[in-house]
Amino acid sequence: MPKRVLTGTVVSDKPEKTVVVRVERRVKHPLYGKIIRLSKKYHAHDEGNVYRMGEQVRIEECAPLSKKKNWTVLERLGAARPADIEIVEAETVKPVVEAKAEKPAKPVKEAKAEKPAKAEKPVKADKKTEKTAKTAKDKPAKAAKSKPAKA
Repeated sequence: MPKRVLTGTVVSDKPEKTVVVRVERRVKHPLYGKIIRLSKKYHAHDEGNVYRMGEQVRIEECAPLSKKKNWTVLERLGAARPADIEIVEAETVKPVVEAKAEKPAKPVKEAKAEKPAKAEKPVKADKKTEKTAKTAKDKPAKAAKSKPAKA
């Protein structure tokens, strides 16, 4: 039975004698028809710890070497692209410490002179009687609005 061979990018080289390779494939979506990218990570055996993150490699299926490792690295296809990192010397960098400026104390407001108390409004004795009296005065009599009799 032939062994599968895949091509992918090294995502991690932290484990000893192991690299994690992400293999991407393009698939047409079954319902919408759009081409989408699917990826899967494989743990591959790297005997000499020679492959670094970002490199394009070819991996081959093999007998299980550990719980997750069923692949071995065959060859390097492309070198890793250098990252755009600016190197700054430690001596030139000064620690930035912002001292908080003390806020000036707020001026104390002077106490205002007390105003004379307003005269209290007279308390109404009974609110219900006032409402009924108002409604009786405001509404005109029904007799004045009656319609003329039909002839």
